[in-house]
Amino acid sequence: MRMYKKLCILIILFVTISTPVQALEPPNIPMEFSLHGAGYGHGVGMSQMGARAMALAGNSPEQILKYFYKEVEVESLDDTKILRVNIGHLMENTRISTSSNGGEIQLFSSEVGDQVDVKPIAVLSSKSVLNFSLLGANVVPIVSVGKKTSAIAKSRSFTIRWSGTRYLDGVDTVISVNHSGATKKFRYGQIQVRSVKDKVLGYRLELTNSVRLSDEYLWGVSEMPSFWPTAALEAQAIASRTYALSKAGIYRAACNCDLYGEISDQMFLGYAKEIEPKYGAMWKAAVTRTSGLTVTQEGKPISAYFFSSSGGKTEVAVNAWGSERAYTQIVEDPGSLDSVLNPRFASWDRIITQAVVAAAFALPDVVTLEVISRNESGTVGKIIATSSTGLEITLRGETFRSRTKIPSAYFALVDVQN
Repeated sequence: MRMYKKLCILIILFVTISTPVQALEPPNIPMEFSLHGAGYGHGVGMSQMGARAMALAGNSPEQILKYFYKEVEVESLDDTKILRVNIGHLMENTRISTSSNGGEIQLFSSEVGDQVDVKPIAVLSSKSVLNFSLLGANVVPIVSVGKKTSAIAKSRSFTIRWSGTRYLDGVDTVISVNHSGATKKFRYGQIQVRSVKDKVLGYRLELTNSVRLSDEYLWGVSEMPSFWPTAALEAQAIASRTYALSKAGIYRAACNCDLYGEISDQMFLGYAKEIEPKYGAMWKAAVTRTSGLTVTQEGKPISAYFFSSSGGKTEVAVNAWGSERAYTQIVEDPGSLDSVLNPRFASWDRIITQAVVAAAFALPDVVTLEVISRNESGTVGKIIATSSTGLEITLRGETFRSRTKIPSAYFALVDVQN
């Protein structure tokens, strides 16, 4: 009997040892994720496509603005203050010139503000080019005339003025600014070039254009097609003025500016917007007709957010960014879903790669994505990603939109493809 038990134990041990352990299958890591959505932008404030639809339906600029912003007034405020607008951020070099016949450019060492009794360190003709680069913490200007070049003493900052502005009489002059492979034209105010230290990149050039808000700045804002209906253009002009007034005087050291001239604040094209063939004059006229008109709450300009189009309803700031803004509200926005008015973004489909999604969540990989909450507006409230190791990270829908560069947070997950 004992021998039989020993034999059984040996057989069990042999079978146990000889049977291979089933290897765990690696998790299925999708190569891409498919999304279906509608709208373009953050959804907070005035829908530009909605404003267009309301204008076509006969609504006034004030009706449009009071529809999209909650409990506000449209009143006249002083908008003559000078804005410092960033037109070149974190640059290593830039080039400034003019092709205006008889135009004159003056260069000043340091920032001179509105002083009129300062003397320039150099005066350049229309055949000259100003090149700026960095040497340590200093800005180095080099003047080129044909094949001849001459260096000017370095400094932390410089100011550039040109003829035909309020600072310098003479021939009306348009300045060309070239950096990062693009050229923009500026007609008004003055330009500052300054060396600013970035935490990651070290010293970089910041380029700003100081212009009067009421006209010189607003004429160059390019946030809506100039051929759109008049009431929509005027609503946009008032919203852009309001947004700029809410930021004016709040200096940002990182950009040496009050506002960025990019979509992080408002797109500022400068003179190119004003001289758009056929339609540029329509935008300029809309700005002029609405002179001083501002969207206010308790007598102060609001941060008049606006965006291209929604998924059918607008969004509130707290859902998008986690910060409360009493004047933002959720309202119906059927114009955004009109495929005739909004052919590109009434609906859209996107495929996002594994690498982009993983980077958005700061994970090594993403096995599954799941929308775990949705806001009243229809935007994704929270979306959760799970990695192959079981780690879970949750993001706000708007954060996910921003990091993955999808058009909006009005989306649904369609499927996962291998």
